[in-house]
Formats: sequence, C-alpha cells, structure tokens
Amino acid sequence: MQGLWNNLLFILERFTWSSLLDIVLVTIVFAFILYLLRDTEAQTLLRGIFLIVILITLLISLLDLPGFTWLVDTISPALIFAIPVVLAPEIRRGLERMGTMSSIGLFKRRSAKSNEQLEQTLQAITAAAAQLAQRRHGALIVLRRRQFLDTYYKNGVLMDAAVTPQLLMQIFYPNTPLHDGAVIIDENRIKAAACVMPLSSSGVLNASVDRSTGLRHRAALGISEVSDAIAVVVSEETGTISIAYRGKLIRRLDSERLLNNMRAFLASDEVLKGQKTLFSLFKKRSANPEEESNGPLP
Repeated sequence: MQGLWNNLLFILERFTWSSLLDIVLVTIVFAFILYLLRDTEAQTLLRGIFLIVILITLLISLLDLPGFTWLVDTISPALIFAIPVVLAPEIRRGLERMGTMSSIGLFKRRSAKSNEQLEQTLQAITAAAAQLAQRRHGALIVLRRRQFLDTYYKNGVLMDAAVTPQLLMQIFYPNTPLHDGAVIIDENRIKAAACVMPLSSSGVLNASVDRSTGLRHRAALGISEVSDAIAVVVSEETGTISIAYRGKLIRRLDSERLLNNMRAFLASDEVLKGQKTLFSLFKKRSANPEEESNGPLP
C-alpha cells in the first residue's frame, strides 16, 4: 500500500500541463471509440474489458504476485491483437459512421423540384404503408440517404420505377414473386425489390417485451445499423407500422407520425436538425405507455 502511495506522489510531483493535455487526448480517443460502438454488443464487451483491466491493475499494484504478474505480462500483447479481430464488425461499422459524418452531401441543398419529388415519394410511402397495415400485408421499405446501398440492391430484382402506392402494394401482395424482401428507394425511384437485408445483431428486439417482431423488423434494424438508411416496416401479424433509424426502432406509428418522422430524417439541412425534430415528436408521444421505442434516440 505504501508503494502505491509513493508512486502516486511521484506522479503528482512531475505532473505538468503537457501531462494534462496527454490525459485529455487519451480520454477523447476512448470516448470517441465508445461513441462509434454505441448501441452494439461491442459496447458491453468493452465495458467488461475495462473493468477487468482496472481490477487486474489494482490487484498487481496492491499485492506481490510474481506468478500472476508474469502471466498478465505474457498474455497482454496477444490480447492487443485479439481484441480488434473480435470487434472487427463493430469497428467497421464505426468507421462507416465516421465516413458518413464527413459526407459532402450534408452541405448540399435540394432544389424546389427535388423537394417536391421527395414529398411525393414520402406521401406515396405513407399511403402504401397505411393500406398495407390495414390489410396486414408485411412490408419493408428502405430509403437511401447518403450512404450507397449497392451491395444490397444488387442481390434483388432491379426495377427503376416510380414510387406509387399502387406499385408498392402490388410488390408486397402476399405470395407474389417480389413480396419476400425489401424495396430500396433511391433518388425518389424504386431501385430494386426483393432485396436481402442484413439482420440486426444488437439484441434490441430481444430486450423488447413485445414478441410480435419478426425477421422484417430485424432486417429493418440491421440495415439501419450498417448504414444511414431509413427503414419502414409493416408487421404482417399486428399490422403496426414502425420506422428504424441508426439502430433504433420506433413502433406503433400512424400515417401522420410516419410521414413526420421521414420528413425529419430526410430534412434538406443538417442531419442533426432531423434528429432533434424527431426527438421532439417522440417526446410528445412517450407520455402514452403503449407507444414507446426500444431505446433512446442517437
């Protein structure tokens, strides 16, 4: 114990402004890593790793354990290379998020014609989702924002068609060739149908008390986790409409709320504005316990 205090006094005596800057920079790096890995299984894993490292460091510092100290010193270099391998998917997802932050598209403004076309597209999606929900026909509609979805629409059926409620309802009509899969909308056009989306691995749906969610909801969450796309999903069992964005699922939406959410996320100015607008909408409806999301907004 006395050795520990001596070490602390030794450090404090030589503490300078450069030392403070060094600590701040290291803190920023770790905070940024945790920010990129938020809402993933890797975040919980990293918390466990940090806790174990702190406990082992204290144990070695307070007690004289030569054998255990040798074991830790031997294993530590291997863990430095093992952790990036284990967290490879989450690290890649975080780098993709960081890449989209610097997208030039953030500073582009849509023309009046583009805004009008976008509004017509959103109106068509809303009308189709409402009718599909009323008939309890399952659907998954993915709207591309800035990040390209070439990998996903290439595994479907290319269409390049106008977005209309009638066409969307025909695509998701049960037992038709294109109903099983997702529709990708890009630049106000139906790019492809019957696309296979990645399934969510975050465990958000597993923590939900509502077990009516199926593969469509997992696929909607999955594509929202690996990209900045917006996914609208209609439940085949309950007929409820949900929207997934940034790994979060907001459920039990009516037509008006669905349209307002999509408008907020696809706002012509900054993405942050869309998030704040949606947060205000969500805050108003959170007073009803039957209408809740599966976690805080990003």
